[in-house]
Amino acid sequence: MSRLLALAAETPARGHRPWPRGEVDAAGWTAAGEALAAGSFELLGLWGERDAVHMALREPQADVIAVLTLACPHGEHPSIGRMHPPAIRLERAAQDLHGLRAVGLPDRRPWLDHGRWRRDSVGEAEEASSEAAAGYPFLPVEGESLHQIPVGPVHAGIIEPGHFRFTAQGETVVRLEQRLGYVHKGVEALMVGADAARMVALAGRISGDATVAHALAAARAVEAASAAEVPARGHWLRALMAEIERVANHLGDIGAICNDAAFALMQAHCSALREQALRAAHSAFGHRMMRDCVVVGGVAAEPASGGLDAVRALVALVRARFPALVELYDETASLQDRTVGTGVVGEALVRQFAAGGFVGRASGRGFDARRDSPYPPYDALGVEVPIRAEGDVDARVWIRIREVEASLALLDRLIDELPGGPSRVAVPARGGEGMALVESFRGDVLAWVRLGAGGRVERCHLRDPSWFQWPLLEAAIEGNIVADFPLCNKSFNCSYSGHDL
Repeated sequence: MSRLLALAAETPARGHRPWPRGEVDAAGWTAAGEALAAGSFELLGLWGERDAVHMALREPQADVIAVLTLACPHGEHPSIGRMHPPAIRLERAAQDLHGLRAVGLPDRRPWLDHGRWRRDSVGEAEEASSEAAAGYPFLPVEGESLHQIPVGPVHAGIIEPGHFRFTAQGETVVRLEQRLGYVHKGVEALMVGADAARMVALAGRISGDATVAHALAAARAVEAASAAEVPARGHWLRALMAEIERVANHLGDIGAICNDAAFALMQAHCSALREQALRAAHSAFGHRMMRDCVVVGGVAAEPASGGLDAVRALVALVRARFPALVELYDETASLQDRTVGTGVVGEALVRQFAAGGFVGRASGRGFDARRDSPYPPYDALGVEVPIRAEGDVDARVWIRIREVEASLALLDRLIDELPGGPSRVAVPARGGEGMALVESFRGDVLAWVRLGAGGRVERCHLRDPSWFQWPLLEAAIEGNIVADFPLCNKSFNCSYSGHDL
């Protein structure tokens, strides 16, 4: 038995699907943290509730996933972050949302709490913390000829808020420190007490550009908890939506990265192709972002008349125009000068944070939930996962390019081999616990839910891939010039809203 499964098997929880959940004591919790620090486990998520803390883990060598739970009757638990830095922000968030104290946590500053809450995000009556109300103490800096540059939270473009505190020596960035949480919406609190349909609808609003992926993760978690079987056609239509979403976002990102390198021509062409992807989504599923199209038990409706033809036309259009844009990117010296060697993240750091998506794959970590934790229909289709080793802005662009090409091939198959039959099944309203891991265009999305006897949400948690990518942006910009930050930032394209929940 794997080490992770052995920990989960000490006191197993019943009815947790498809992976096991086990209750551990403080020693078992600490042992899991030590395995994370040693690189034997990967952290998929860490979240809390009033009297317990949960941690989702993956053991790559054994290809095993499990959830560990530690009871916190006194509101505290041994810190995982003191051994494994990727857990620090997650433990700070659990502290803000549930009052759970991580003993030994090296950074106890509030994370999501900006000192303006009267109730926390899961509805427990709490005054705003005095720490948060007193202002956020950024890390001190010392050294000759250093100066600080504050950017945000309000930015020049129409984007979400986030604060970036640069410490620079001349034009060279010595340190970047982020301050997020400005768009915390209390989504998980809204889900508590809701029925499964409402939960999935809210999940699709966590990060609008990944509405399909988040809704799919939530729906699959509910279906796992309910032991429901979605019809094959429902799975394939969901994947069709997910691949359209992936193509649209990658096209938009490629253009935006080039625009931040002062090459607006690429953005114009990529934006035009992205617009066609959004129009194809509207033609097929009635909404440009395909919001509320993934529902518990399958999909909300069959593709509209001519919708699949619109998707075929999109695939043909992108195939015809995209290669010339790729060539233009690759052969434009001014672009290469800005992207090659800029914003490098090393493989060791990416593996430590278990960063997914184009951030991880550009630095040598090839995890893709569609292939490595497969779910229908990808378990039958197979997925090509491109990997680069350079870890720079250029590598993150090339991963997007190759993923667009791979998604076009998948779209062809999804349409050509689309099964018949129903696309939705009624899901019984019953209790249980379920978890899902779904690949969004950014990386893996985690969803966990506990349903009561009537099928209503007792507790849930959703983790956007940005949680493990935002910290790496701080590392990527170090040693680069301040003017390259927009380029690095866009090459990551982390979600503020998905992170802040």
